[in-house]
Amino acid sequence: MSRTTIADVAREAGVTKATVSHALSGNRPISEETRTKVLAAAEKLNWVPSQSARALATRRANAIAVVLARDPEVIANDSFFPAFIAGVESVLAETETALILQVVVGRDAEERAYRTLAHGRADGALLLDLRTDDWRVPFLEQLGLPTVLVGAYDQPSPFSCVRTDDARPIRELIAHLRDAGHTRIAHVSGPLDYVHSKARSDAYVEEIGSDELLREGDFTAASGRDITAELLALPDPPTAVLYSNDTMAIAGLSLARSQGLSIPRDLAISGFDDDHLSAHLSPALTSVSSDPAARGRAAARLLQAGILGASPQTEVVDCTVVHYRASTAS
Repeated sequence: MSRTTIADVAREAGVTKATVSHALSGNRPISEETRTKVLAAAEKLNWVPSQSARALATRRANAIAVVLARDPEVIANDSFFPAFIAGVESVLAETETALILQVVVGRDAEERAYRTLAHGRADGALLLDLRTDDWRVPFLEQLGLPTVLVGAYDQPSPFSCVRTDDARPIRELIAHLRDAGHTRIAHVSGPLDYVHSKARSDAYVEEIGSDELLREGDFTAASGRDITAELLALPDPPTAVLYSNDTMAIAGLSLARSQGLSIPRDLAISGFDDDHLSAHLSPALTSVSSDPAARGRAAARLLQAGILGASPQTEVVDCTVVHYRASTAS
C-alpha cells in the first residue's frame, strides 16, 4: 500500500497542497471552514506530516542542543553527562524532539556552533559548565536563542536557570571528616572558572580557613593521580582528600594504595557525582549524589516552556545527598 501524502490530503479536502500546509502551520490566514476540512481529511486518511514538514510548518527545528567545550575523555569518563542527557531525553521523547550534542575546541568553535544553532538548526540550548564570567550568556541573548542555564549563575540573565547547592555537601563532608579526627583535609577541585567548582572550593576554604591544601584539577583521572602524588609528597601530607568528581577520586585512591597507604586508615577519600561503580570499589567510595537526571529533566522542561514563550524562571533542584561509605570511615 502506498504511503499517504500531502497531495492525497489536498485531493480529499478539495484544496491545494499549499492550503493544506497553511492550514497546519497557521502562517497564512485560512478560513475556519477550510481548516476544518483539511483536518478532517488528514484524520480520515490517517496522515501525519513528516518531521521535516512539521519543522517547515512551524518554523522550528524540533531540536534542542548541548554544546560542550570539554575534552572528550572527560565526557566519556564522567558519570554526570550520560545521566544528565538521559534526564533530558526522557522529556524530549514525549514530543519526539531531537537532542543535538556537539563537542567543540576553543571559543571560536563554540561561537560558530551557537551561531549555527541560532540560524535554524535548533530551537534552544542547554548551557552547562557555567563559568564565573561567562561570555556565552550575553552572546546567546544577542543571538536570540532560547536557553536554560544549568548551574548556580548569579549574574543578571534573561534565561531560565536550574540551580543546585554545591557548597552544602562540601561542608557536610568536612564536618564528617573532622568528627573522625582529621585536621589536614585537602580538596582537589575542578577548573576554578566553572561556577560549580568555585562554589565547592569557596565552601572548602571557608570551612578550613585556608587554601594551603586546595589544588585545581581538570576532572580527568590523570589530574587526580598527579595531584594526589603531589599532596602525598608534602612534608606534612593531608590525611583526607575531597575530590570534585569520582574519576579523580578513584585515580587518587589507586595512587595512594600503590604507595602502600591503607584507605581510610592512612588516607580518607571522597568523590562527587556518585558514579555507579563507586559503591562497588574496595573500599567503597564516599561520594555526593547530585541526581543529574533530575536536573536534566528540569532543564528540558524549562527550555520547552521558554521556546513556547514562557517567562524565565529559576528552579532549584534540591537533590544532593552525601553517601558515606568505607573510604571515609573513622
